[in-house]
Amino acid sequence: MGLGGFPWAKFAVAVLSFIGISHCAFAQSDEAVPLPDTIAQRVLACASCHGAKGEGTDNAYFPRLAGKPAGYLHNQLVAFKNGRRHYPPMNYLLEFLPDEYLLKMAEYFAEQRPDLPTPFVPDVSDALLAHGKALATQGDANRGVPACQSCHGTALTGMEPAIPGLLGLRASYISAQLGAWRYGTRTAAAPDCMQIVAGHLTEDDVKSVAAWLAAQPAAADPAPVAKGTYALPFGCGSQPQ
Repeated sequence: MGLGGFPWAKFAVAVLSFIGISHCAFAQSDEAVPLPDTIAQRVLACASCHGAKGEGTDNAYFPRLAGKPAGYLHNQLVAFKNGRRHYPPMNYLLEFLPDEYLLKMAEYFAEQRPDLPTPFVPDVSDALLAHGKALATQGDANRGVPACQSCHGTALTGMEPAIPGLLGLRASYISAQLGAWRYGTRTAAAPDCMQIVAGHLTEDDVKSVAAWLAAQPAAADPAPVAKGTYALPFGCGSQPQ
């Protein structure tokens, strides 16, 4: 049965069918090669989009998973499984996975520490980049926009158990997620703090803060800080106080 009592043989067939691996690839060997029954082997189904250790790939819209808090990653896996987040390949792959295995996947990627990619080279004006930096580091109190750093940390590495780091992500991915929160196509547990914040952002805000965040170098310590290291500016349903 494999890890967690889950029928992995059936799951492997589904995954391989999904990613389009031909049956002919298996006809080259007369004997089946046993695979190690480890979590690292199991999550290779994620590698084509997210990298073997969750480091990300060249596709700007598939995010880095490595090093994010396990609670955050688990929340996202459950959201895809239950349909709160909408992306058919993820919804399909996770639909029948048991929750305890989703947690194992989350814990695996949370423990990985591959190097971050080279920071993104901004393709916005200096004025927009300066505006993005101001929003990320100071916020805009007059519009009810807290600084990104007030929730994601001064080093932008996140906080346990469920606030993600923002380093190593492409500007297009950050922009797409902020847009999804703005328009309500991505949601989280109430109070949905990101939807509240994103609802106060303009298109230029999103473009500028995404560009600035994507251009930031790796932190000296990439690990998320411990729960309670700092107080959030307001309640957030995904992050228990």
